[in-house]
Amino acid sequence: MIIDDDFEDRNLFCEAVKEINENAKCLAVGKGEDAIAMLRSGSVLRPDLIFLDLNMPGMNGRECLREIKKDSELKDIPIVIYSTSSSQKDIRETRELGAAYFKVKPSSFKSLCEYIIYFMEMNPVTQI
Repeated sequence: MIIDDDFEDRNLFCEAVKEINENAKCLAVGKGEDAIAMLRSGSVLRPDLIFLDLNMPGMNGRECLREIKKDSELKDIPIVIYSTSSSQKDIRETRELGAAYFKVKPSSFKSLCEYIIYFMEMNPVTQI
């Protein structure tokens, strides 16, 4: 699952997932609130990984991370903070909130694919 308010970033991310593994499913959501509601509703398969942008309007990435980690049904899903920020404060705070990883958004499609492959190898993935 990719939770990111930027439409182009979500689409590019899902294109990369499809290029890496045509059988993997990528669920793209533009708002933290919508992602939480979708995950809690059971209307979608539980994702193996969540990539979460920090800077979103409404429920920001930190708030979304907090909500996921306090939910007993969702808290074990690894979350990768996927942001343009490289602030040590952001990295520290999100790790303290339970994020498994923090990655700065790459500048090329090739780098994005490499990031996704790296995380898929660390966490066997069928549903993102």
